[in-house]
Amino acid sequence: MLKQRRMIADQVAASLFEAEAAIDAALAKTAGLAGVMPSLRTDAGLSALVGQGAVERASEAIALLAQARRAICETHKELDVAKTQIGLGAVMYGGVEKPPEASARTRHIMQVAPAA
Repeated sequence: MLKQRRMIADQVAASLFEAEAAIDAALAKTAGLAGVMPSLRTDAGLSALVGQGAVERASEAIALLAQARRAICETHKELDVAKTQIGLGAVMYGGVEKPPEASARTRHIMQVAPAA
């Protein structure tokens, strides 16, 4: 039974990593599109009004892809919980370093003396 759960977890992990990579690629490509349009417009000697709608739509797409990325990251976290629930807590997937927990990333503010 554990072997079957491990095989299923392997398949889910592979699908998750593919989805994460696809969202990252789409985000990067869309950001590239949004970045190149203004410079190409300038190179063509066109008014700033030309293509403004396209720049706005691409920017909206970037925001939506960022939301999708957040959702797939949350999916990743939930699957990590599920992995432990099915007895595979000691199994590592992905081979990449995980970021420290949010509490460990909290920066502390300290008062400094004003410049003399």
